[in-house]
Amino acid sequence: MKILIVDDEKHIRESIKRLLAFEGIESEYAADGVAGQRLLLQDYFDAVILDLKMPGMSGQELMEWMHREGIPAPVVMISAHGEIRDAVAALKSGARDYLVKPFDPGELLFKLKEIVANRRREALLEVGKRTAGQRTGLIGDSLPVCQIREQITRIGATRSTVLITGESGTGKEIVAREIHGASETCDEPFVAVNIGGIPESLIESELFGHEKGAFTGAEARKPGLFELAGEGTLFLDEIGEMPLTIQVKLLRVLQERKIRRLGGTLDIPVNARILSATNRNIEEQVRRGMFRDDLFYRLNVVRISVPPLRERPGDIPLLAGHLLERISARMGISDILLQPEALEKLSGYSFPGNVRELENIIERALIYRRGRELSVADFELRSAVIGEECGNPGISAEKFGGNEASGSLKKAENEAILRALQKWNGNRTKAAAELGISRRTILNKIKKYGIRK
Repeated sequence: MKILIVDDEKHIRESIKRLLAFEGIESEYAADGVAGQRLLLQDYFDAVILDLKMPGMSGQELMEWMHREGIPAPVVMISAHGEIRDAVAALKSGARDYLVKPFDPGELLFKLKEIVANRRREALLEVGKRTAGQRTGLIGDSLPVCQIREQITRIGATRSTVLITGESGTGKEIVAREIHGASETCDEPFVAVNIGGIPESLIESELFGHEKGAFTGAEARKPGLFELAGEGTLFLDEIGEMPLTIQVKLLRVLQERKIRRLGGTLDIPVNARILSATNRNIEEQVRRGMFRDDLFYRLNVVRISVPPLRERPGDIPLLAGHLLERISARMGISDILLQPEALEKLSGYSFPGNVRELENIIERALIYRRGRELSVADFELRSAVIGEECGNPGISAEKFGGNEASGSLKKAENEAILRALQKWNGNRTKAAAELGISRRTILNKIKKYGIRK
């Protein structure tokens, strides 16, 4: 916690600073509103203790300036003038609380801790709006999963950067959340952002924030995800999708532990732990000049490789049971059982789409179920036409009638794409969703097989 004290009386600001230091709370102080402005622009504060009556710029004016600039620090207003109208005006202007001098030090501490806790909850809600992620834990008792758990235990207490690699849908974000949960800052925010899901023009603003007027539409200051993460964890998914221009800025953050908002001139210290993930061959990207080698070495201090589901089939029963329970609850269904024959069929499937595909298959089976038990007939298993995304191209012969051994798998794949396109009247985005693949992959396959509209 870091507090800014703005008061023109030297003994007041110094006594408050000593009080906070005794509680282990870091603080800075300023003798007037202009000095307070300068500190607020160059550093982050969890709260501000602000004197209402000061020569020059008053506390009220400073607080109104903070609101215009988009500075989110909550304010506790203090004043020797205990008039009701002052308190009402301060609260109407946005102060979180108001104290009359001389005040009880214990009451000040209580109010500070309360408003900082409230601000943290608000920040977590903001994180939830701007980022998304799963809350599931790491499921499985196979050797690879046990080895990952051991790695998490070892590195959880450190602040080292971690690179998590693995195919799409294997649960890399889940591993990142487990690392955060094993850390000493587990009560701080976990901020997850998919780099590949942000337009290139917005990545810098999203990560580092922007100042008011930095670009058209920037009507107020906006903190970036580095600031929202605070002392917690920032998880950069699909790091291989990051443009080279942003890679340079991220490297600077890792080296200097400071950011600069878009349109800003001052450096802001940050202390979030950086975890990153990719489903690409990151070393190959480095060799081809698509990813900076110096950034790669910074991110790759510790490496965790998440195996595909086909390499840990023994975990499928546990995963299927967990997902069945979770999805059933979400859909408002209870007492659904999975027949042994259906579980055996799932366990023998290769799951090119990994855990995400298993989740989709179970949800689809629940939607079209025939009764309280999910049988073999309720499951449609097909290898997604995933091509370069997970390195296991093809559509299962079981679903579409092809025979991999006889060489008819390509024909089955072609026919599957044709049927999906026909079903959705040529809409390639919907056809890709039907097949469980990305739009980019279906476009590549359409070109490969010469499929015409």
